[in-house]
Amino acid sequence: MAQLADTGFLDLPPMRLEYRMIGPQPDTAPTIVMLHEGLGCVGRWGAFPEKLASATGAGVFVYSRAGYGHSSPGKLPRSVNFMDEEARDVLPRVLEAIGFSRGILFGHSDGASIATIYAGSVQDFRVRGLVLMAPHFFTEAIGLAEVRRAREAFESGVLREKLKRWHADVDCAFRSWSGPWLDPDFKRWDITDALAYIRVPMLIVQGADDQYGTLKQVEAAKEECFCPVETVVLAGARRSPHRDVPEATLEAVSGFVNRLLRDHGEEQNRGVAI
Repeated sequence: MAQLADTGFLDLPPMRLEYRMIGPQPDTAPTIVMLHEGLGCVGRWGAFPEKLASATGAGVFVYSRAGYGHSSPGKLPRSVNFMDEEARDVLPRVLEAIGFSRGILFGHSDGASIATIYAGSVQDFRVRGLVLMAPHFFTEAIGLAEVRRAREAFESGVLREKLKRWHADVDCAFRSWSGPWLDPDFKRWDITDALAYIRVPMLIVQGADDQYGTLKQVEAAKEECFCPVETVVLAGARRSPHRDVPEATLEAVSGFVNRLLRDHGEEQNRGVAI
């Protein structure tokens, strides 16, 4: 396939998804595909993708889901099953479009849930491991309460102004996230069954002060998974460890990635085929 530009758009009709490609191309080295949080996008990852590429030698691919960043608008209202739809319908098309040949899925919050559903329902031997940062596998009362507080802040205009710098259609971005989460049916949302079907090593990174989820999420993965599960709970971090304690988060993630790549004979990822 053609080389991916450093920045651009993937045309996946009817979607057009904003992306960034950092480091080596997917056909020359392993690729870390980063899946953003519920209010995230390409830009909200900040400098973390570049630091991760530098620390691992892997390519890092970041994209904004439909409705976020500068991607095409998403369809509203969103279904309570939107993460399943992203995992089973959209993510496979993204991986195919970029020529993904082997690598790691790195998901944050909603993105971690999407990565979990994908790895637990699609047998994809290209995926060598998962990094799940602040994942949720089921709903918790504190998380739903936090989403309600976020909705109040958005409706008051405070949060809306903060998010405008990141999203071309800030109302679509916010409602794509808050709508499903605050739907009464979402209280029953639970993807712990998917954990038992994951067959690759997993790293879970959780902030000790995560306001959206407790350590019960980490415990669920340890209980349900048959794959190796490593966990890191970071002091001083809330929902976004890569922003709250970036050095500690980078150390944990890059260490895990480098061990996996070494196990697969790709030390420092010099484009050696497996």
